[in-house]
This record gives sequence, C-alpha cells and structure tokens, in this order.
Amino acid sequence: MPQAQRTAVDKALDLVEAVARAPRPPRLTDLAETVGLHRATAYRILLDLVRRGWVLRADDRYLPGTAVLLLSARAAHNSLTTLARPVLEDLSGHTALMVNLQVLERTGSRVVDVVRPDRLAMISTLLDETLPAHRFAGPLALVAALPPEARAPYLEPAVDAGHPLDGDAGLLADLARAEADGFAAEDGRNDQFVASLSQAVVPAGGVPVCALTLVGPSAEIDDRLGQLRSDLAAAVETLAGLLSGSHQEVRA
Repeated sequence: MPQAQRTAVDKALDLVEAVARAPRPPRLTDLAETVGLHRATAYRILLDLVRRGWVLRADDRYLPGTAVLLLSARAAHNSLTTLARPVLEDLSGHTALMVNLQVLERTGSRVVDVVRPDRLAMISTLLDETLPAHRFAGPLALVAALPPEARAPYLEPAVDAGHPLDGDAGLLADLARAEADGFAAEDGRNDQFVASLSQAVVPAGGVPVCALTLVGPSAEIDDRLGQLRSDLAAAVETLAGLLSGSHQEVRA
C-alpha cells in the first residue's frame, strides 16, 4: 500500500503482522524496514502495541503479545509460548514438577502455557486464568520486577479481596522480599497443600516479559528448595537467551 494511503491502523497492523511472520524475534530496525516506516515512527507505534498487549518486547526484540495469543489458537512460530515450550518441558522433566508460563495483564498475570506431569493431575493447571499477586507466586514475581511506580494496578485485587497491603504479611512486604531475592514463593495461599516458586524473565535494563513458575506439593518444594531455585534460575536464563536470540538450544 502506498505510504500516503496508510492509516495509523494500517501501520499498527503491518507491525503486528511483521512480528508474527518473522522467522525469529525481530529488532526495531528489522520491523521498520519490513513495513516501510521510519524507525522513529515504528518505535512510537510499537510502544502503544506493547502497552495494549499486541506485542511483547524482550530486550531489543519483539514477539507476538498476549492479545494475539488469546485471539488465535495457532500462535505464530516465534510466539512466546512456542519459544518457551521446550524450556517448560525440560524444567518439568528435570524437577518432576508442574511448570507454567505467565505474562502480565492489567491487574494480574495470565497462565498461557503449562506442562504438568501425570502424577500431579490433581493440581489445577489454571491455564488461561488470570491470577492476582497476593495469592500466586507468578504474578508476585512479575510485579516485583516492575518499577514501584508501575505496581499500583496490581495492588487493587488485594485491596478488593481484603488482603493487607502493609505489615510483614502484607503484599507490599511480599513484593519487597521478592524484589530483593529475585524469586517469589507462596505456600498454601490458593491450595492448602500446594506451593509454588517463580522467577521473572527480565531482559537487561528492561521490564519483565514473562515468568516461569514451578508448582507442586508443599512438602516436595520445601525439601528441595535450594536445588529448585537453581534449576528455575537456569531455565529463566535459557529462556532469556532464546528471547534475545543469543541462546539456540535447551539443556538435554
């Protein structure tokens, strides 16, 4: 389509489609060249697309966002779930625990993919559900990785539910601990006998793209916490590498 005839919607959709069609997560320069836009114009439009969930930004690369994944059961080849799936399978196989992938939405996180061993079939996958930070480790890890000024919308579900914000048992203290530690954990907040451990995937100097979460019986996670933290951190590092294009393989 000639440049003069392209509306703002055309340009935005051109960028969404270019991200989805790219053989590997593209950079801003690649996208601008592909759709025939000035780099600064493409960047301004991508900011809005990221804000609305149509595109995810991972370091200096872009992937299809949550909105695209929700509208299409056939995610693009380089969607977040496609890139992350081998990492989830590897981590679940290595730990014998359930592993899920979560992304931030407006007031919580959404579970977009899950690998659950048969032995843990009694534990709900919560697939496609939106989870609040005061009850689940995944959103807690993601919100803790945000700058403090961006956290306000994620506190509202806790307030609505009557969960305290202040004090040692409050959500603000949980966020502070998760930010300092790099991991978020919960035990029995959603299910009495189930615990989870989560870590956000955050490109250098960026905002969290997603979180990997281990879920399993409380006793198992408590007994193996040190090793599970190490396994989870390695998986997060691998996924961060895949998102940035610097890592090509998942551990065998």
